[in-house]
Amino acid sequence: MKGLYIHIPFCEYICHYCDFVKSIPKNKETVDQYLEALVQEIRTYQDHFDSIETIYIGGGTPSMLTLDQLTYLFESIKVIKPKEYTIEVNPESYTEEKGLLFKKYGINRISLGVQTFNQKLLKYLNRKHKNQQVFEIISHLKTIGIPQISLDLIYAIPGQTIEDLYFDLDQVQKLDITHVSCYSLILEEKTYFYYKYLKGQFEQMDEDTEAQMYEIVMDELVRQGFEHYEISNFAKQKNYSYHNLIYWTLGTYIGVGLGAHGFVDGKRTYNHRSMPKYLEDPQKESTYQNTETLLQDELIFGLRKLSGVSLSQIKDKYQIDIFKTYPQLYEKIDLGLIKIENDHLILTRKGLFLGNQVFMVFI
Repeated sequence: MKGLYIHIPFCEYICHYCDFVKSIPKNKETVDQYLEALVQEIRTYQDHFDSIETIYIGGGTPSMLTLDQLTYLFESIKVIKPKEYTIEVNPESYTEEKGLLFKKYGINRISLGVQTFNQKLLKYLNRKHKNQQVFEIISHLKTIGIPQISLDLIYAIPGQTIEDLYFDLDQVQKLDITHVSCYSLILEEKTYFYYKYLKGQFEQMDEDTEAQMYEIVMDELVRQGFEHYEISNFAKQKNYSYHNLIYWTLGTYIGVGLGAHGFVDGKRTYNHRSMPKYLEDPQKESTYQNTETLLQDELIFGLRKLSGVSLSQIKDKYQIDIFKTYPQLYEKIDLGLIKIENDHLILTRKGLFLGNQVFMVFI
């Protein structure tokens, strides 16, 4: 499969945990200028349009764009007919008019940034929406015929309790959606939380409680009928994020927009993260990936999937026995972090908690 990722770096406010490329635009003209440059960059990849199967518009906050701005962007890619067409939405910037516009241009999947249903914790994260908005948006999306809806949730938020987490998961069941991405809160540099951490005013949740929460997430979502198909992702009835599966299987994807990266024709592409530099010339660098790097990436990303990586396919593709190349894997098997099952190397349940210990073998 081949995907197209489009980055919209603008937000109405900055969440305290977010380290993505983003900013609060000074005015409408700033956004318009960026979109013009973005569309120009998209056109440089028009030879790929016929083979693109997934589009993912992320951010930032794509849904904060005006109807005219969204239309301008959608028109630039309307000749592409993807099987999966996703846009990220923040509840407070959604309107019924935008939903109808999404439907008009063929968007069939919404990734909704909810994070938690605890209003006090939302405020702590610097999120502005109300729970009622989430229920109303999902109801409207189903009514207009956009059936695939994914929720982003965060756990291990300082101050969050086990009861808070169960409440969040109860709301998921009530919403009857097709996909959940659930991540633990990670302290990232260049965020407000990291600034508070440096001042001694932020304390991360202890590892034991975080592990307990992850176990609850896995068990509860599976109980609700979700398939746990990637470390942090859960889907009903095979409604996977096929765009993300491209990343995890080392497929081809084009990345456009500020700070975006891609993987095309064996090369990693990296765009400028500085707006002035991006407007002058989007791409910062393009680096050919050697066989060793590709193998490392394929094993690390592949093991994130619950199905793991095929040992025979790795052997055929790279002409290696991975246990001879990475003999430390035997130790990880003895520790109960990985196992071989039906010709696949996969993380055990214990390994899902300690995946980084396995991934470090390949670095």
